[in-house]
Amino acid sequence: MVRMKMIIAVVQDQDSNRLSKALVDNNFRATKLASTGGFLKSGNTTFMIGTEDIRVDRALQIIKDNCRSREQLVAPVSPMGGNADSYVPYPVEVEVGGATVFVLPIEQYMHF
Repeated sequence: MVRMKMIIAVVQDQDSNRLSKALVDNNFRATKLASTGGFLKSGNTTFMIGTEDIRVDRALQIIKDNCRSREQLVAPVSPMGGNADSYVPYPVEVEVGGATVFVLPIEQYMHF
């Protein structure tokens, strides 16, 4: 019996096409889902990749090589309640991008 893992990778939209191509070039099958980040409320892409245990490290390296972090200016969200006098609505530079990755064991795999 082949042992499997599910890799869930949330990446910034700018890295999505490059990562998708790299996964296909390395014979990984992935499902892409459009998603939205909770912190910056910006678009990202969630990849679901099912693979054998022995190929997990290769998949993780491909994700790491194709998803980079970058600096981005974002407008801060106004405070909900509290003292609005101290609120300064200037853009703030934050680090975005890279990838957030979860690796989960697969109990059963079926393909119909």
